[in-house]
Amino acid sequence: MALRTVLVTGGAGFIGSAVVRQYIAETPVTVVNVDRLTYAGSLASLGAARHHPRHRFERVDVCDRRELERVFREHRPDAVMHLAAETHVDRSIDGPAEFVRTNVVGTQVLLEVARGYWSELEGEARARFRFHHVSTDEVYGELGPQDPPFREGAPYRPSSPYAATKAAADHLVRAWHRTYGLPVLVSNCSNNYGPYQYPEKLIPRMILNALEGQALPVYGRGDNVRDWLYVEDHARGLRLVLARGRVGATYHIGGRAERTNLEVVEAICELLDRLAPDGRIGPRRRLIRFVADRPGHDRRYAMDSTRMERELGWRPAVTFAEGLERTVRWYLAHPRWWRAVLEGADPQRPAAGDAHRCAGAG
Repeated sequence: MALRTVLVTGGAGFIGSAVVRQYIAETPVTVVNVDRLTYAGSLASLGAARHHPRHRFERVDVCDRRELERVFREHRPDAVMHLAAETHVDRSIDGPAEFVRTNVVGTQVLLEVARGYWSELEGEARARFRFHHVSTDEVYGELGPQDPPFREGAPYRPSSPYAATKAAADHLVRAWHRTYGLPVLVSNCSNNYGPYQYPEKLIPRMILNALEGQALPVYGRGDNVRDWLYVEDHARGLRLVLARGRVGATYHIGGRAERTNLEVVEAICELLDRLAPDGRIGPRRRLIRFVADRPGHDRRYAMDSTRMERELGWRPAVTFAEGLERTVRWYLAHPRWWRAVLEGADPQRPAAGDAHRCAGAG
């Protein structure tokens, strides 16, 4: 399906910015980037795409119905890729209300605006329109050590407030397809990693702590297992789903790279000892500290990507070892980016305590 204009929500976030960069660098598509610019969003993550003539940035909250209607009216997108979400499990445990607001209410508002826009389209434009909702493996809960990876259609058993809000959003998207006929696609991904990831997540946090000689806190015994997916591989998978996926279908995008959290941290230590040795710090493994596990910590996630491989010809191109080294080298080479992000120095980031509307949520 030939797309001319794609509206990407959360396009200044980690995964969203990778999608935007790829669209601008590798296709003729115009991208309408809708982002509220919370603490985890940065226009600096867009690189050269930020000032490209085919990139249109709209600082809009997905809960703001009136502003979303204006964006659809002015830019006339062929498709929507919905990535805007609060995503950090620990933050959802400490403050679930914001996750309900953005992930559930924001998705409902966006669905209604998209449905209203789509219902007025005619002919080829109506037939071409798609709404692609990007979700997570965490909606399925945990796997046992010997369980096969999650396949599409697995029962939902979310454990954290974050996972529960993403599960709710998934159900809303499917309901809008069944009830109203909105042409939707859903994809669920495994843990992403790579350049431009906000340093609250495991891999960038461990890289930066280890560089500074600070403790590397690992939950429990470090034996929780995650399937790791390089963000550029995920972005290419998302573009394929939107362009060629079957309406109403769900696609799993996984990295086929299961590792325990401890294995990941130890690999980071070895890479940094090789790429950035520091005699004052010594071997970085000495910095590992086991800390009390977080509530409801799922033991294992893994995704079966057979449908993506069979129907769309997608496979991860980057191995975990290669992707992790690329990631470590990127953070070593870009201290200006991560220092500015940690300090909230992006000039277009909202000031702390700014209020945000949630208009038209009912």
